[in-house]
Amino acid sequence: MKIVVLAGGLSTERHVSLVSGSGICKALREKGHQAIFVDMFMGLESYTGSLEDIFDAPDGLLTEVRIETTAPDLAAVRRSRKDQSASVLGKDVLTVCAMADMVFLALHGACGEDGRIQAALDLLGVPYTGSGYLGAAMAMDKSVTKRFLDSEGIRTPRWQDVRYTREDIPRLTDTLPLPCAVKIVNGGSSIGVYLPETRDELRTALEEVLRYGNHVVVEEKIRGRELTVGVLGDSYLPAVEIIPNADYFNYETKYQKGGAREVCPAPITDAEWREMGEMALKLHRALGLGVYSRTDFLLDDSGTPWCLEVNTLPGMTPTSLVPQEAAQVGLDYGALCERIVTDSLAARKAERV
Repeated sequence: MKIVVLAGGLSTERHVSLVSGSGICKALREKGHQAIFVDMFMGLESYTGSLEDIFDAPDGLLTEVRIETTAPDLAAVRRSRKDQSASVLGKDVLTVCAMADMVFLALHGACGEDGRIQAALDLLGVPYTGSGYLGAAMAMDKSVTKRFLDSEGIRTPRWQDVRYTREDIPRLTDTLPLPCAVKIVNGGSSIGVYLPETRDELRTALEEVLRYGNHVVVEEKIRGRELTVGVLGDSYLPAVEIIPNADYFNYETKYQKGGAREVCPAPITDAEWREMGEMALKLHRALGLGVYSRTDFLLDDSGTPWCLEVNTLPGMTPTSLVPQEAAQVGLDYGALCERIVTDSLAARKAERV
């Protein structure tokens, strides 16, 4: 099968996406597929061969990639591209996607997980992995997801939707509840997330978040263990517990060696796992998601799980959380990647009926 693994893009999770895409591309090539690795933002600027022959590239267009200790400088990424237009699609990206049997979306964050690329591929009639455009768009917005959690009766921390300007910060600093979590609505990898305990910390958080946007969810802070549960097909997977070597699971602890310890399956009771699994599956279905997702939870000291958010294109490096969970049910990394391809083909076919 000719597969474009689309990664990178122009989001704060760019580095993570590139590593996910590299791993996926290697795994699919080992399974015998003609998989090629394409950076959605940079496109094929450096490719000098014929497009007709691109799926025969002996290295799959793979390059050396790694996750940096800090989030990418997106302005620098923009400057590095020859094409200085406002397009987030690089040279020949849509052309090569239209030549493929399948596009494996290894994108994360607002440049790929928000439904826009899914809608573009739908218009081209090109199958792609994961959820459709509408479910992806709704799940990407934490405020919309919170509304679904409330409407479905899925336990989630008390929250409020806040749009603000710098002039509103003094009023919000005086009135928002503490302790709380301040989260940019379309962020990922814990970028744009702050956990203030004091009024001074809250003021700083509100100022810092404006670097990412002016629309946030302010959430009651629940103290507890950090867990996540993947959904694959119509079933939920074993839970993973994330134990950060810091106050909470931030960008650095997520992706740097020694930043956190991950335990899979998580050392929780069967009842706790099943309750979280049913909540994850219920949210997955309510949002109309497809193929796979991963839902994040906090488990408080009484053993009560609190649902935080869902990821429609979760990290897919060989050591990411969903691959760890899949391994517990007998699916190695390569088999998981191929399962996502086959299930996605079936999902796209069903959507066209």
